[in-house]
Amino acid sequence: MAWSDFDITCMQRALDVAERGRGNVRPNPLVGCVLAKDDEIIAEGWHDHLGGLHAEQMAIHDAEDNGHNTNGSTAYVTLEPCNHYGRTPPCTEALLWAGISEVVIAHKDPNPVVRGNGISELIDAGMKVRCGLLEEKANLQMREFLYWCENRRPWVTVKIATDKNGSVDDLSKNAARFTSHECLTKVHELRKDSDAILVGANTIVRDNPSLTVRLVETDNQPLRVIIDPNKKIEDDATVLTDGYATKHLTTEFRGLESMLDMLGDLQIQRLLVEGGPITINHFLENNLVNEFILVRSDIEHNDPVIAKFNLESFTKIKETNWGNECVTLHQC
Repeated sequence: MAWSDFDITCMQRALDVAERGRGNVRPNPLVGCVLAKDDEIIAEGWHDHLGGLHAEQMAIHDAEDNGHNTNGSTAYVTLEPCNHYGRTPPCTEALLWAGISEVVIAHKDPNPVVRGNGISELIDAGMKVRCGLLEEKANLQMREFLYWCENRRPWVTVKIATDKNGSVDDLSKNAARFTSHECLTKVHELRKDSDAILVGANTIVRDNPSLTVRLVETDNQPLRVIIDPNKKIEDDATVLTDGYATKHLTTEFRGLESMLDMLGDLQIQRLLVEGGPITINHFLENNLVNEFILVRSDIEHNDPVIAKFNLESFTKIKETNWGNECVTLHQC
């Protein structure tokens, strides 16, 4: 299908505004919408928070608030509009009510509740529908949601920090956090964009971390998942006493795959593994890691704990910096 430059501009804008909901809308996906009329963008909207207006509904309200008539306009939406009642009414109804004449969709919705029904409803009502504009970009933006819809398991992201020589810890008495504050802020952004954070019991015993989002604003805290089959963790550990949700897996723990199935049933779409090398290598050995984020500091540990991770089946996607640290992203 041939797309005009204006079509591409509008859909790119819809993808851009969809990002404003990142970290706030799961288990719903990121969605953006732009309304255009007479070769001009007249309104935009995005799914801002769980229970709030969907992108199409927000865009229609935005047009009305600014005195634009939506009748005869074109809606550019990053995901197929829903056709069912949930926390909000169907977006297909909102588009029809607003007199939209055409809908351009980046990506069809694989969710069985929607899958094709939104498009069929619009076509049956006489609306022109085109699909596939910037589909690959929309796929990347909604990656974890789409993966969960297909596999009913979370997308697994591993994050580990090492010193310049590959040491993950310093056993000396003067050991302390060895990455920069800017890097730590990036880690908290990553936590905000995750539904759950997983570590093993040894991490809790050694560091007693909170595993919460603190350095960036959020209305939601990820579920903490602690693997502790031997019941090493004391009852007064922070993750068990601070009031935030924790899944403490003890004697009922039956393996990583079963655990991922359980988290998928809980609508966990992205799992961030922040554990030590033993936990991480268990995931790698069972081929359960989708992406691996390696943070490398330029400092050198006095009493190092060298760890090795087999990333032969991964492709290095990009290299960047989080503060003073070099960060490489690898995907399977």
